[in-house]
Amino acid sequence: MEFKLIIKKIHNTLTPEEESVFDLWYNQSAANRAYFAKVQNNYQTDIKDINLDDAWKAIDKNISPEKNKNQFYKYAAAASIVLLLGTGIFYFTKPQQQIIKVAEKPKDIAPGGNRGILTLSNGKQIVLSDISAKDTIAHEGEKEEVTIKMDANGVITYTINPDADVSKADANSFNTLSTPTGGQYNIVLADGTKVYLNTVSSIKYPTRFNGKERIVELEGEAYFEVAKNKNKPFIVKSDTQTIEVLGTHFNVHAYHNEPSVKTTLLEGSVAVTSKDQKAVLKPGEQSNVTANVSRITIRKVDIEAAIAWKNGRFKFDNADLKTVMKQLERWYGIKVEYRGDVSDVRFNGGTFMNKNLSEVLKVLELSNIKFKVEGKTIVVYP
Repeated sequence: MEFKLIIKKIHNTLTPEEESVFDLWYNQSAANRAYFAKVQNNYQTDIKDINLDDAWKAIDKNISPEKNKNQFYKYAAAASIVLLLGTGIFYFTKPQQQIIKVAEKPKDIAPGGNRGILTLSNGKQIVLSDISAKDTIAHEGEKEEVTIKMDANGVITYTINPDADVSKADANSFNTLSTPTGGQYNIVLADGTKVYLNTVSSIKYPTRFNGKERIVELEGEAYFEVAKNKNKPFIVKSDTQTIEVLGTHFNVHAYHNEPSVKTTLLEGSVAVTSKDQKAVLKPGEQSNVTANVSRITIRKVDIEAAIAWKNGRFKFDNADLKTVMKQLERWYGIKVEYRGDVSDVRFNGGTFMNKNLSEVLKVLELSNIKFKVEGKTIVVYP
């Protein structure tokens, strides 16, 4: 991760492509998230101690006609960083001139869209927004056993070469599809299984399913339409549970920063296993697995609410405020602060995900909650 991308993230100046790369790095490990928080905190602390006049004098003192151009550019870059650390936008021509602060008009926050990053087995990362529809993205295997393409709808597809020798195919060839904040993406795996990946999520899968099982690993949220194969079970592994199916439709909600993993079944049946517990779901049921609780709980739920994100909607079924705001954080790339007790606030209903944030907040305000937008931070009042 280039340090300049971290600086641009702090100042909300990343392009959508840079945002995708940053989010992939940010969600790869807790160490990355801790490093970003440390850098962000140091910058916020340093801002308070900066005297711009003194900074310019120090820079000007070290620049003279005898200095070479590289030295000048060095100090000019330092001056730029000093200015960027401010909270506004600055215009300047010479170090000695007065710095003029220009008021920035508040901007509405746009919704997310179709964004994803594909990481191939050789480590190469492909920003999918840079790929045109119907393009061949890559070939996998020594003899091109698998061809990876993007169809006319922007969906990633895997096609197995019918002449490939299955016995010699690389069983350890795995790809990973990841989505950044404000991104979703769809993929069709080599067996024909369709996967709809929600924002800030990733799925790791083999380029072709050899062996007796079809195993994938999920972090975040995804909706699966599993291709039927009675002889080869489809298995989804996440942090605290394993799901086994033969062919069915279900949704898995398994974000690392949420206390439980939820599996919602739409049709067919699935077996959910966690530690030494196992439960079989029926259509319309949702299992709940919590790390510090050994028992799998099952309840009837509103299926439409569970998969509303897949259909481009926010839909809330007696959802608490913090659950709702977590969805908005991931989709709009915002940070939420709470001022006051909001534990008893519940929401029903919903709206479309293609709306700007201000329109969504207006819908939520109908439940007597107040919001104040401060840049990309949303302050919530009871």
